[in-house]
Amino acid sequence: MAGEIRVPTLGESIVEATVGKWLKQVGDHVEAGEPLVELETDKVNVEVMAEESGVLGRIDKEEGSDVAIGDVLGAVETNGAGASAPVQQNAPASESQPVQPAAQVGASATTQTEQRTVEAGQGSDGHDQEVAASPVARRMAAANNVDLAGVQGSGPGGRVVKGDVAAQLHQGEQQAAPAPVPAAEIAPALKPAPAPAPTPRPQPAPAPQPASVPQAAQPDRREERIRMTRRRQTIARRLVEAQHNAAMLTTFNEIDMSAIMALRKRRGEAFLKRYDVKLGFMSFFTKAAVGALKAFPMLNAEIQGDEFVVKHYYDIGIAVGVEEGLVVPVVRDADRKSFAQLEREIGELAKRAREGTLGLNDLQGGTFTITNGGVYGSLMSTPILNAPQVGILGMHKTQERPVVVNGEIVVRPMMYVALSYDHRIVDGSEAVRFLVRVKELAEDPESLLLEG
Repeated sequence: MAGEIRVPTLGESIVEATVGKWLKQVGDHVEAGEPLVELETDKVNVEVMAEESGVLGRIDKEEGSDVAIGDVLGAVETNGAGASAPVQQNAPASESQPVQPAAQVGASATTQTEQRTVEAGQGSDGHDQEVAASPVARRMAAANNVDLAGVQGSGPGGRVVKGDVAAQLHQGEQQAAPAPVPAAEIAPALKPAPAPAPTPRPQPAPAPQPASVPQAAQPDRREERIRMTRRRQTIARRLVEAQHNAAMLTTFNEIDMSAIMALRKRRGEAFLKRYDVKLGFMSFFTKAAVGALKAFPMLNAEIQGDEFVVKHYYDIGIAVGVEEGLVVPVVRDADRKSFAQLEREIGELAKRAREGTLGLNDLQGGTFTITNGGVYGSLMSTPILNAPQVGILGMHKTQERPVVVNGEIVVRPMMYVALSYDHRIVDGSEAVRFLVRVKELAEDPESLLLEG
């Protein structure tokens, strides 16, 4: 008896997914509740669990296949799960191979399972030591016959990412290039007899020719095609839609970070001891953004048809860069949280984003977004709206610059900030004053205590 593995309901507004990685292979024994396959959606990755114990009998949807809710991914054989393993449908038997009795098929499947266990890096004690790698890296390695066990991972926790596999491929190509044969080793018998020298005639001096590039110095012309993940496709589509469907403008200002940095230096150690979390910049800017949103509520709204929906709660999205693109987990009711609560929650959401363990609820909603390009060294940029929101605050790198204070030139740690907004609902003067309010609160961090 076979139990079908179907694509489950994935969450609000998600109707399709991509098969990212099969965690089991045909013939493997599975337990009820054990993950079988990982599906990639435009928001999070979802694991599909086995409903009953048995043997994975077949795989209908290979890795990279697009699937919809309710589609059959494969089947688990629940009748005699430990005795025999069904034959994979995608691999018909050769005419030269005799049909094996059921007992031999079961033994063969067991041997294959053990072989796969060794190849995956499992020890004799049965503990899984499989190489940690992203789905993109696994697909790229499989397509180019690269053993992930020999790839040095540069991702979080030593995780193998796409760039690591590409570097391994490039290194393999350099090692496989044949060495040139020295001219002295060529047999003299193969050399043509010298022709008689012609009578020399005076020739005009040749025109200078540009130096030719040796063949060995030609640039690398190798190309590769990498299929866009469903998440990357969704990010690309939404970013284009945001620019096509909104009247987006950006205004800039700069913030003197001296007060925040001095406060962190004075209170940082005590803060860490008391709350077991570091006092970073994000809690200050989250508080400053909430204070400015209270003063200019149209930036905490969205457009629905011919109406403005102004929201009097503050769910702040914090943009986090991960391997497959940008995700924006949401800090709920940010106005009601302390500095320590904000730092702890932002840090936990960022960690889970990089590990790929965010849930759908972590990403849904959000009334306003903050993105920090400064962690990558960006000095100034124009953030794109996170639709249907109408405002996004961009932070950048803090850099010492000469500024004029009270008629004197002094050196201060300065940060450029940017506010992108939808001009259909937010006027220019309102956007400028919003950013000025963020600047005022950030340069006087004690005043942020009043914004709670």
